[in-house]
Amino acid sequence: MAWHTGDRVYDTILAIGFLFVGITSIAAWFVDSPYGRFSNTKLGLRINPRLGWFLMEIPSPIVFVLVFLQGRNRGELVPLVFLCVWLIHYGNRAIFFPLSIRAPKGHRQSFGIGLVLIGWLATSLHGYLHSAYISDLGAQYTDAWLTDPRFLIGISIYYVFFALNLQTEHITRNLRSKAEVEAGEKVYRIPRGGLFRYVTNAPYFTELMAWLGFAIATWSLAGVFILTLSAANLVPRAFATHRWYRERFEDYPKDRKILIPFVL
Repeated sequence: MAWHTGDRVYDTILAIGFLFVGITSIAAWFVDSPYGRFSNTKLGLRINPRLGWFLMEIPSPIVFVLVFLQGRNRGELVPLVFLCVWLIHYGNRAIFFPLSIRAPKGHRQSFGIGLVLIGWLATSLHGYLHSAYISDLGAQYTDAWLTDPRFLIGISIYYVFFALNLQTEHITRNLRSKAEVEAGEKVYRIPRGGLFRYVTNAPYFTELMAWLGFAIATWSLAGVFILTLSAANLVPRAFATHRWYRERFEDYPKDRKILIPFVL
């Protein structure tokens, strides 16, 4: 894994990306990401969470495709495989996930426009760094890469945990009935089943593991960037969420770990 590509523009943007990771890794321990149960009004205008998640995630696939189409290797097999992986991932993250959120009509309390604006920096960097490397700068992506152990192991990890992430989101989405949502009731329940048997933050664990797999499959610093940025944001939030559940529910399972089954 090369620590620089020789492309001055790309390497500069990559450095900016890791600077952003460093800032996030510090700030996230002091300020909870303001959405969901930790929502607040400090980041400005409130919008519907469905719209908020869509707006925050959509730059990543848009930037990826626009940059991909300019890459010298855009027609090669391996870059096209990664393009398909990307579009499937963000078909879920930017479209299906927002549409599946259970929120009453007119609900604006759990998502701030300021969070969207901050998110645009992360998702745009994410899309550019991966696409430019995959479609143009990654010299290793010959057809033989599809049989390389790094690709095979990485993509296997990615899809196992992508599937588990879908399962955990299904569990959390169904903690409240549609009737409760439409009535505007704020009902919180303990998630059970799946990886929730072992950790409080099963969605965060599966997301981090999926990005670990993708980083291995691409064998790129772009993959390291999104993995470390996700960890910088999600690890502090995982601790806060675990603490929130323990304070709210007296019967919360005492043997559940915070983020990593049997470890943390």
